[in-house]
Amino acid sequence: MLKKYKTAQESQISISDLMLPSYSNFSGKIHGGHILNLMDQIAFACASKHSQHYCVTASVNKVDFLMPIEVGELVTMKASINYTGRTSMVVGVRVESENIQTGAVKHCNSSYFTMIAKNETGENVEVPGLILDSVDSVRRFLRSIKRQEQGRARSNEFRSEDFNIDDHLDLLESRNAVIKID
Repeated sequence: MLKKYKTAQESQISISDLMLPSYSNFSGKIHGGHILNLMDQIAFACASKHSQHYCVTASVNKVDFLMPIEVGELVTMKASINYTGRTSMVVGVRVESENIQTGAVKHCNSSYFTMIAKNETGENVEVPGLILDSVDSVRRFLRSIKRQEQGRARSNEFRSEDFNIDDHLDLLESRNAVIKID
């Protein structure tokens, strides 16, 4: 039976994986693409657990690689539902790596995946709402709303059919670019 509302704790997922040499780039650090792949998998699992449906990734917001991950470290990813819309969910994913010899843990990445729940025929389906049971859960929910609003405003401001270059030239004054339009 599909619940009308769930807590974030009911859908939280955590996975750990030892970083192997085959995951590394030429400098011996773990490929960012490998980490993104794992993040997408855990976001899918968390959203699917919450919605009880197959989910697809609609967007990924702000991926900042804060610290490199070394071969031999244990990477732990934690995913939690931060926001629920009618058919969408924002999944917060936190990535930490641990040096298994010293026990030192470092925060390597946090990101936000917007996931959409789908039925068997690929149509969007409604998802359970989120029970906001702490100040932190309210903060995360509201931050997701703000992030959505900022993204829409950014997209609208630079739509090609409405773009006027003269409105934005001041942004280029101190940048490492030069305009050469014929």
